Amino acid sequence: MANRNRYSPKGDAGDAQSAEQVLNSVMQELDALHENVKGQLNQDITRLQTEKNHLIEDIEGLREQYRKLQSQQMESLSGRYIQQQQLWLKQLAQILAHNLQDLLVQRFNELSANSGHSLSSPIPSGEFPIPMPPSNYDERASELLAALDERIDRSFQMLEQDLSSYESELSMRLNNMKTLELQGEELLQNLVNRIREELVEEEYLDNPFDAQDSYPEEATNSIRPQVLPPTPADAPRQAFPQPSAAPAAVATATSQVQAGLILALSSAVVLSLFNVCLRILIKSRNPRMIFGVFELDGVVTRGFGNSLLILLMRLIVVMALMPVLATFLYPSVWKDLKRFFYSRDLSLWSKVLGSAFFLFLSQVLIYLAIGNIPAGIAITIFFIYPIVTVLGSWFLFGARPSTIGFLAMLGITAGLILVGSPSFAAPAPGGGNVEVGVAAALASGITFAGYVLLTQMAAGKLHPIPFSLVNFGAIFVFSSLSLWVPLSENLAPKIDQNVWPGLIVGGVVLGVLTLFSYLLNNFAIRFAGAALASVIGTLGPAMTALFGFIIINEKLQPVAILGMAVVTLSVAAMSVERMVAPQKKAT
Repeated sequence: MANRNRYSPKGDAGDAQSAEQVLNSVMQELDALHENVKGQLNQDITRLQTEKNHLIEDIEGLREQYRKLQSQQMESLSGRYIQQQQLWLKQLAQILAHNLQDLLVQRFNELSANSGHSLSSPIPSGEFPIPMPPSNYDERASELLAALDERIDRSFQMLEQDLSSYESELSMRLNNMKTLELQGEELLQNLVNRIREELVEEEYLDNPFDAQDSYPEEATNSIRPQVLPPTPADAPRQAFPQPSAAPAAVATATSQVQAGLILALSSAVVLSLFNVCLRILIKSRNPRMIFGVFELDGVVTRGFGNSLLILLMRLIVVMALMPVLATFLYPSVWKDLKRFFYSRDLSLWSKVLGSAFFLFLSQVLIYLAIGNIPAGIAITIFFIYPIVTVLGSWFLFGARPSTIGFLAMLGITAGLILVGSPSFAAPAPGGGNVEVGVAAALASGITFAGYVLLTQMAAGKLHPIPFSLVNFGAIFVFSSLSLWVPLSENLAPKIDQNVWPGLIVGGVVLGVLTLFSYLLNNFAIRFAGAALASVIGTLGPAMTALFGFIIINEKLQPVAILGMAVVTLSVAAMSVERMVAPQKKAT
């Protein structure tokens, strides 16, 4: 059973090759664009770094020239000032001497005229005071020099501030360019990854032959009934019909579909053998005759705790081999698991773990049912889950079932009544408890429906193969914890120490059959598509009853066989209706 039913006509080999060529050309163009943008950004960063170094060198040169010019100006101004001072002093001395001489002559003449005689001896010049030159010239020159020095300092400070701001702005722009370069690389990488994912998803949707996964609910369930429940209303669109291919391509596609149907039938056979082997593993009142040739006693008694133990032994083998098989089927499984474990999507984690828990309960309950009633009847009663799934999808997703869906649900209900009525009328073969077996089978189908609905909610967020691996691991943990927790006497495992070798061998057989069926079903879906494989999967109850009759001579009442046929046809009608509906919409 699948969480999404995707089926589309198969394109020819030329279309697939052209799509691959277009994908390769798009990848090459995006890589070339990425390298071109990255190279241009590196060149701009290198050029700006060079200009920055040149500016720093020019600033240092200007500072050195300023210091030299300042020292030269100081020396020149000081020498000129001294020379000018000396010249001023000489001129002043000459003027003073000339004025003193005139003043002395005039004063001498006045004295001579007043006294009536002339003075024959000259008047000593030292008797007259000579005034000193004013100090305003020195102070004015100092003020002019200080103003000039202050103005020059202010100009250089402003220049230095401008250069510093330009340098900081240049550094900021370089950092912004580096950030833009990183953002551009990240955007290009995300764009390339997004295009790759979309192309791979479209190829997966439109061509089931190239799909590299299987549906998780079909792969993880040991019974794996193949009914396809309704998908939400916003499910991805179906591909439109492709033009008719060449005869060779049609022949190839036909052979692939035939191979897929054979593989799906082989997977159903293996799962039916799994159910019969599980029936043989559980003890009955009398030893069972295998092929009517030899008798074989069971290994463990029927019960809830022993069902847990059988499930754990089977999962030990599955967990040892499943990683190798998952890597073979989907090489990117570990990358997806790493991304899933490091993600903080609590909603996805709750859906994945919740689906694993419901599948764990379904497995334990169906083991309990097969231990108490015939395997064919248990698997048929288990098919109540399509009814619960359809009603749950109607309630959760608004996917109202069609008229065929309602009729199929009525057919399944009638078939279950026909199957169950002989079981209550006569005691179960082997001494089992009919009430416990039927109730366990019904509960197993209901819990499996819960698993299907949660898987539908998580669809598209995790690849089906990593999803299956996580489910197997979670079921292994749930089984181990359930056996580790103390249980009541009625629920606890009851194992004789002498049967451990047989239990180990039985667990290995069940685990190998599980993985073998998983592999066959995966390739069947690749070749024939999930819809056709699901139709073949509806033969599970009938084939289980047939192998039970052939191997262990487990006979069923005619009414039970009729009910089994009604259930099988009703579930097959659901699968066919889900397969044909997208084609009707496309036309």
